[in-house]
Amino acid sequence: MSMKVGRIQTLKVSRISDYGLYLADEEGQEVLLPNRFVSLSNAVGDEIEVFVYHDSEDRLVATTDKPLITEGSVAFLKVVDKNIHGAFLDWGVSGKDLFLPNRNQQGGVLAGRSYIVWLYVDNITGRCVATMKLKGFIDNDVITVEPRQKVDLLIASESPIGYRAIINSRHWGMVYKNQIFQQVKVGDRLEGYVRRITEDNRIDLSLRREGYDGVAASAETLFALLRDNGGVLPVGDDSSPEEVHAATQMSKKVFKRAVGMLLKRGDIVAEAHQIKLKK
Repeated sequence: MSMKVGRIQTLKVSRISDYGLYLADEEGQEVLLPNRFVSLSNAVGDEIEVFVYHDSEDRLVATTDKPLITEGSVAFLKVVDKNIHGAFLDWGVSGKDLFLPNRNQQGGVLAGRSYIVWLYVDNITGRCVATMKLKGFIDNDVITVEPRQKVDLLIASESPIGYRAIINSRHWGMVYKNQIFQQVKVGDRLEGYVRRITEDNRIDLSLRREGYDGVAASAETLFALLRDNGGVLPVGDDSSPEEVHAATQMSKKVFKRAVGMLLKRGDIVAEAHQIKLKK
């Protein structure tokens, strides 16, 4: 594998120096892994997973720190400093912040606030750079996901009807508020599922798996809740949706399906206003 700036990759120890380990790719290109990331057990020939970037002296360097963002992806990062050229973001790499130039900002940024950014490698300098201008990187022109698929979500913004989310660092999608049964805020990274893709390539999302798998998962959650609450929960078929949600964090519809599965398995007894584990 050839060395890639801005990526996590596995490289081989080629030699040991006073400053740390030199790691090489298959083409023999080397990068230094400084002593603070090295253990005494490391030897020539070992393979180490590292992130490669340019340090503050503009030298190519490796780290075992796991960055919050890598090349070709998005993250919600905090501004830790600013100067006349741009802002600097905490990206989880010790001793070096990620640069967000003024030209890549939208609407200005404030120190201490966090923003959704994309990371790319600059063609001229070869360095990792952040941008808030996502249009060239995230779109729904060619859809690469399908209904029921499990996807990674980054919650990007809130609207009256729901939350706009970035799917797999590739597409835009929407989670509607009437489909959400948990706390959600901008910047959250969540697992989600594609509910449907419209004719004009809009993607509707769910935070819960639908269909049989989803019912099975909800049934297991309900069974665990019962076990943790002495075998009884004060909600049943005649309970209001609000009561069901308060007790289980489920919608009434999901709750009824989960109860149905547990009844079928013979695990519970269901009454109008409570369910309990069978003795």
